[in-house]
Amino acid sequence: MSEHIRIKKGLDIPLTGEAQLYVAKRVTTGTMAFRTSDFRGLKAKAEVAEGDRVITGQPLFSDIRRPRVIFCSPACGEVTSVTRKEDGSVEEVRIVSDASKEHVSFEVRKPSAMDRSAIVDLLLKGGLWPCIRQRPFGIIADPERMPNSIFVSAFSSVPLAPDYDFALAGQLDDLQTGIDVLGRLTRGGIHLCLPVRNFAGTDFHKLKGVIQHSVYGPHPAGNVGVQINRISPINKGEVIWTVNLQHVAAIGRFFTNGYYDMRRLVAMTGPAALNPSYVECAPGMCLSDIEDHFDHWQGTLRIISGDVLTGSNVGREGFLRFYDDMITILQEGEGRESFGWIKPLRFNKFSFSHLYPAHLLGPHKFEMDTLVNGSVRAFVMNDIYGKVFPMDIYPVELFKAILAGDREKMEQLGIYEVVEEDVALCEYVCPSKIEIQEIVSKGIDLMMEEE
Repeated sequence: MSEHIRIKKGLDIPLTGEAQLYVAKRVTTGTMAFRTSDFRGLKAKAEVAEGDRVITGQPLFSDIRRPRVIFCSPACGEVTSVTRKEDGSVEEVRIVSDASKEHVSFEVRKPSAMDRSAIVDLLLKGGLWPCIRQRPFGIIADPERMPNSIFVSAFSSVPLAPDYDFALAGQLDDLQTGIDVLGRLTRGGIHLCLPVRNFAGTDFHKLKGVIQHSVYGPHPAGNVGVQINRISPINKGEVIWTVNLQHVAAIGRFFTNGYYDMRRLVAMTGPAALNPSYVECAPGMCLSDIEDHFDHWQGTLRIISGDVLTGSNVGREGFLRFYDDMITILQEGEGRESFGWIKPLRFNKFSFSHLYPAHLLGPHKFEMDTLVNGSVRAFVMNDIYGKVFPMDIYPVELFKAILAGDREKMEQLGIYEVVEEDVALCEYVCPSKIEIQEIVSKGIDLMMEEE
C-alpha cells in the first residue's frame, strides 16, 4: 500500500437523483450511433457502407492516421447511414441492432503466455484499443509507445457517480484478467486508486499485480488526472495511460471469451429522472429506448450523456457516448429569478460560497436545474478556482496563457496534466460564468498541432 492520498480542495455537489442499486431495464435492440467526436482528434475512414449487415466486433471505422486502431460494433444489425464531414472523414455510423448473438471470434491465450507485441496486436484487432487513453491530452493511446505507467481509478467522485461495486459485481475475475493484460504493456506498473470511504467493503482491493493507493477527499478526488498529479506528475515527453474500470473488465472479458463485449451497467440519474436506477446496454444506445425514465416529466428536460459537469447535452434522441457510464437528467431552468441573489430565505438553493442560508440546515441535497444564475462577465483575478482545484498548478494563469495562445507558458503552467474534466469545478464556481472547459479544450488542440 502506498502513502495515503488526501485531497483537501474540491467540492461534492449535493444533487438529488442518485441511482438506486437495481437494474431497471436491459436494452438489446434499437437504433445505435457511433460518433467519431467521442474520440479527441480522430479522423476516421469508414469500414462499412449503408445497407451492410454487421455483427458484434466487426469494424465500423478506423483511424486514418493509425489504420490499425479500429472501432467495432457492439451489436449485430444493419447499417442505416454513414455520415461524413466536409473533408470526407466519417462523422457517424448508425445501425439498427437486433437480438442476434453473432460475433467475430479471436483465439486468445492467458496474458502471461503472450508478449507485449502480441497483446497490443490482439487489442487492436479486437477493437479494444480505444479503451486505453493517454495523458497528456486525453487521446487514444499510441500503440507504438511504452507508457511510464498505467492509472486506473476504482471509483468516481462526480455528482451522482455510478457505484462501481454494484455495476461490476461478480466481475472480479474479468477485472483481474484485464489488469494482467495491462500489466504486460508497461514497465512502470499499474496504479489502482481506491476510495478510503469503502476500502474494506470493496472487492477491488483484492486485485493483484497493482500498486494500490487509498484516496480520500471531495470531488475531483476520483479523477485520474488528480491522482496522476499527486502520484506521478507528467513531464514533457512522458506518457501515462489511463483506463476506465468498466473498460478494464471489458478487456478482461475479451481475453477470457475471445470476442468483443462492451455491454455494461449505466446509471440513470438526476433530479428529473423518474426512476433513478441502472440500465444494461452498450455504448451507442439511443436514449429514446429508455424514455420511460423521463418521458412523463412535466417541463423541458436536458438529457446528458455523462455527468452534469462534463457530460454532453444529447437530447431525447441522442446516443450514449463511448466513454460514459451514466446519464443525467435535469430540468431546464427558464427565465431569471426576481431579486436574484438578494432574495431572502432561499433554503432550497445551494451555494458554494454559503451565500444562501441553506447550509445552516446541515448536509442535504438539492433539486437543481440548468440555470447558471448570471451572465458572462469580465475574467477577473481571484482565488475561487484554487478552492476547488487540488492540482499543483496555477489555474487562472494557465487559462489566460491559453487565451493568449502562448504555447511556452501553457507548457510551463501544466497544460500536459489537465483535460476538461479536471477543471470542471472551476467552471461550476466561476463568478464570471466563463466556459473554462472550452478554454482548456482549445489549449489542448493548440498543443496537439505541434505533436
